Amino acid sequence: MVHYHEGDGLNSSYTYGLSQDEDGFIYVGSDNGFFRFDGTEFKQFGSKNGLKNIEILNSFSIPGNGMFIISFLNDFAYLKKGKIINSDRNPELKKIKFNYTTLSHINGNTLYLYEGDNPKNILVYKNEKITTIPLFLNQGTSDSYFAFDLNMANGLLYISNKDKKKNIEVYNIFTRKKTICNISIEKNAMVTRKGDFFIVKNGRTIDVYKVYHESRFKKIASYTASENIHRLAFDKNSRIWACLENGGVLYFKNSFTEEKGLSDPVRLMDGYIINDVFADKDNNLWFSTRNNGLFFISDLFFRNYIHFPVKNNSSHIKAITKNGNRIYLGYNEGKGGIYHNGVITDIHLGGNSQMENKAIFSDGNTIIFGLTRNPLLYNTKTGEKRVLQGKVIKNMVPYTSGSVLFCTLEGLIAYNYHTKSYKKLMMGDRIYTALPYNKDSIFAGTFKDLYKLNAATQKKKLFLEGYYFTDIKKLSQNLYAGATNLNGIILFNNSRIIKKITESDGLPTRQIKRIEIENEKVFWVSTNYSLSRIEFKDKKLKINNFTHIDGLPSNVVSGCVISGDTVYAGTSKGLGILSIKNLLSQQESVRKKVIINSVKIGNNYFFDLDKPLAGKTPDNNLTFNVSFPDFASQGKISYRYKIEGLSEDWQSGSSPNITFNSIPPGDYTFKIFGLGYNGRKSYASTDLHFEIKPAFWQTWWFKLLLVLIGATALSMLIAFYFQKKRNKKLETLYYEKKIAELELQAIKAQINPHFIYNCLNSIHFLLYKKDYSEAENYLNTFSVMIRKTLHYSEKTFMPIKEEAEYLSLYLNMEKLRLKDLFDYKISVSENVNESWTVPSLLIQPFVENAIKHGVANLQGRKGNIEVLFQHTGTSLCVIIEDNGTGIGKNNHSKADSFGVKLSEKRIETFRQLFATNIILEITDLQEKEKRPGTQITLYITPYENQNTGMHH
Repeated sequence: MVHYHEGDGLNSSYTYGLSQDEDGFIYVGSDNGFFRFDGTEFKQFGSKNGLKNIEILNSFSIPGNGMFIISFLNDFAYLKKGKIINSDRNPELKKIKFNYTTLSHINGNTLYLYEGDNPKNILVYKNEKITTIPLFLNQGTSDSYFAFDLNMANGLLYISNKDKKKNIEVYNIFTRKKTICNISIEKNAMVTRKGDFFIVKNGRTIDVYKVYHESRFKKIASYTASENIHRLAFDKNSRIWACLENGGVLYFKNSFTEEKGLSDPVRLMDGYIINDVFADKDNNLWFSTRNNGLFFISDLFFRNYIHFPVKNNSSHIKAITKNGNRIYLGYNEGKGGIYHNGVITDIHLGGNSQMENKAIFSDGNTIIFGLTRNPLLYNTKTGEKRVLQGKVIKNMVPYTSGSVLFCTLEGLIAYNYHTKSYKKLMMGDRIYTALPYNKDSIFAGTFKDLYKLNAATQKKKLFLEGYYFTDIKKLSQNLYAGATNLNGIILFNNSRIIKKITESDGLPTRQIKRIEIENEKVFWVSTNYSLSRIEFKDKKLKINNFTHIDGLPSNVVSGCVISGDTVYAGTSKGLGILSIKNLLSQQESVRKKVIINSVKIGNNYFFDLDKPLAGKTPDNNLTFNVSFPDFASQGKISYRYKIEGLSEDWQSGSSPNITFNSIPPGDYTFKIFGLGYNGRKSYASTDLHFEIKPAFWQTWWFKLLLVLIGATALSMLIAFYFQKKRNKKLETLYYEKKIAELELQAIKAQINPHFIYNCLNSIHFLLYKKDYSEAENYLNTFSVMIRKTLHYSEKTFMPIKEEAEYLSLYLNMEKLRLKDLFDYKISVSENVNESWTVPSLLIQPFVENAIKHGVANLQGRKGNIEVLFQHTGTSLCVIIEDNGTGIGKNNHSKADSFGVKLSEKRIETFRQLFATNIILEITDLQEKEKRPGTQITLYITPYENQNTGMHH
């Protein structure tokens, strides 16, 4: 039995009428509003939800899948699509003005309401409209009536006199005629009609009548209780529940439609004042109470336990065994029991009643109850009881013929109940379980280890360390199953552990109490959480867990025995007797579907899911609120779901609120299954179609517009690119022209009249001295110099090797002309490839500047010029250094020479035309290194350009 109260969300302890709608939800009236229960959570409807009166007496299902709500004196309302409709939202409800109990009758899709005390009219509720049928019960008389049944199929209203004992009358609302029936009832009697039967409650007496021809009654059953009955309830199987004024309820097992009379009732729910009893669509039972909330009993539990024909079956069973067709029980007190032919016979064991049974052994007429201290031997034939030697018993195991093993705190002891003798086998250890596995060998388990014991030599050997075994059974030849206190089930043979079975395999816990063998492939284990059946099938493990939901009196199972198709389970609330076949043939699916209560799209809630459901980006987050009213699962509910069109992968969860974020535009179907107790699935999925509409930027026309804009922009970019390329080509042509001009200027700069004039004077002077050989040598060098200058002036780039040769020729000429006034040196570093190219005639002007402004006017020392080609790793470095007078602060002629300016213009031209970056640095060595001279440094990047064949 499950108790629901404030802690479960039922925020009221005083509950009234119970009902169920077409979807399977349970509705509870209370003094604090109206509650809907889906098996997992209670949803409360109160004044904030639209109820004008929060004391709700009852409710009932109305056409259109709604619930009509009966409040205490007027202010009626109904629940539709998850919302309370009161008289403000539907003014038709204001027409209902009753001063006494409201009664109802449903015929087809029409609801009829009338007042129990002197009804003046019948209100007809249909399509959310109310019309009135007037009544004229008191016409011409002063009698006061109580109406208790209406049948609109034939227009008959059954009434009784309120003030005195008179016969029941039948009033025809169409003809306004009364017909007197053949039975009379007391003035305070309460009458309820169920089909062709009228049940009359008068104080402590219940009378059942069957009606014939509308007004003729025949009494078929009667029962008088020992105390007052304040209310009658009826379940769907036509069984009577009599709620007692002082608490408890009387349950009549047989239907009141059976003319054999009412059976003696079973008394339940003692201590609780019951206001209503309701059997739902699955025959589960619900009890509303005064000040104690709501109670629930599952159908299986009720059928297997309440209907169990055994009396005195509620004691806490601690041990169970079987002998023939008898089941022996040991309780958590000094008492035992024998179950045979549907009857449990108690055996009082005497002594301290607080001594509980740890185990039971049975053989023939001998039963040994393993009380915690002083085990007791009982002879079933003679009734003789004999207390055995004082032992602190932990377990008892069959041993040899006529003997049993006592597992005690002192050790392992064999007791022969024929000879009444004891034999100590393994002393000094606390023994909790044992199992003989061949003639002289015994498994003996302490609270931490398992030993192999040789009974003949009494020598023990450690077998399995670190396992606290509570029970050991033999499955087959050289295969054993051990129940442990912390490690689940251990399967082992004579040499090693074969397998461990724990929660990961499906067990509810690792703490196992007892094992019972069904066959070599199947065994049962008892725990504090369930009774579990373990089967090895096709090399796979299958575990079925059974609890009170399946009919066990309690989930706390101390042990079980198997007899044919029946399993007898000893629990903390008595003996459970269950059919194995019925347990294993439970429905794999539940004849229910998941209910989608509401859908939240963005910040909007939708309750009417019969209408098209649509959202729009960016409000494309969806939350589905769902329920699976499988009450037998007692809250152990989860869900399996997916969105078709978004993903084909199924997801699982236990929350009733299922959220999907950022669903892209499209048409989708939300599919969901409910998963109940033991993984049972709803027989079919619940499907809900919805649409996510695109935002304007996701529409086809917007995407087409973007394509057109993109195409236009691309075409503009392409046009701009080609225009830039044309401009670049024009610019290149411009620079080529400028290069040609600069090359001409370079030629002029290289072959200037002053240089030629000096050379000719030098030749003339040599001829004058008649030094013809020197004059000829000078003239040859001069001619070569002139030819190379003209040749390289037509080139854009020239190799480093040729540049070095040209500079050497030029320096030789100047050295001859200036009478060895200076020395020079041209060096090419090893890491420089002489085939690399440099802009032609770029270096010569700087060398000329070094001679003219650096070393030509030196006094008292010889000049020196050095040209060095180096590679810095990223660029080619050309250094021209002299030891002349330097630039100085007032002497800018060297830095500002015409040749240098011309070279700077050529550097800029090469940068723009050939992407050749040339950096020029001029350094006064006097300022930097405190020595005379000037240093010119050229950094050329890239120092080898493949696109340099323009003038080749």
